[in-house]
Amino acid sequence: MTELVLREDKDGLAILTLNRPDKLNSLTVGLFQQLRQHISAIRKDDSVQCVILRGAGKCFSAGHDLNDISEGEEVPSRGWHSETLRMMEKLPKPVIAAVHSHCYTGALEVALAADFIVAADNTKFGDTHAKWALTPIWGMSQRLPRRVGIATAKKLMFTCETVKAEEALRIGLAEMVLPIADFQTGTETLARQIMANSAFSHAANKRLLEATDADPLDAGLIWEVMENEGTGPDMHDRINAFTKK
Repeated sequence: MTELVLREDKDGLAILTLNRPDKLNSLTVGLFQQLRQHISAIRKDDSVQCVILRGAGKCFSAGHDLNDISEGEEVPSRGWHSETLRMMEKLPKPVIAAVHSHCYTGALEVALAADFIVAADNTKFGDTHAKWALTPIWGMSQRLPRRVGIATAKKLMFTCETVKAEEALRIGLAEMVLPIADFQTGTETLARQIMANSAFSHAANKRLLEATDADPLDAGLIWEVMENEGTGPDMHDRINAFTKK
């Protein structure tokens, strides 16, 4: 079977690579099936502390394979792609989308399902659903406005314009921009910085943020107090190591 999504493990860091470089990593049902398998395996793998999702070759991904769409691709269920991305979003480990060059439409929906986006300085983002008389079904209408605000989301979706990395950073679509020459090293350094902190806290914080997203402040504060998961098994070791410096 052709490996459409590669997995590489580096001391607790799982790197998933979209692997159709000859097709600009355009997204097919087969690629999503393999992505879903990796997500399921990582959820059960306690050795994984952080995940990086990236693309092989020239770009992250040019988006949903238009040939697949026009030929009437067969999916297990209507919401199957969206469900797969939701599975990734709910992983109890930080997930970084490492995006370089093209990141359009379906590819942007994939990247938005990560915890945050790190962009290379040559990246261009865009939502072109309206260009092809399509409507989003993988999460664009929900995740994009939560990142950039509803008015900016409307502008991007209505105009189908592309946004360069620095503008993406300014509007909150990306959280960091790195030079393309140092992109892989810089992204992995960021992942290691995250991994130096408590995996227990990361999982608990993700659940807390997820549960209270868009709640009124008072409701969120009550949830934080009542549903707080307490301290992790590594708390004493971490504090003792710090105080003995």
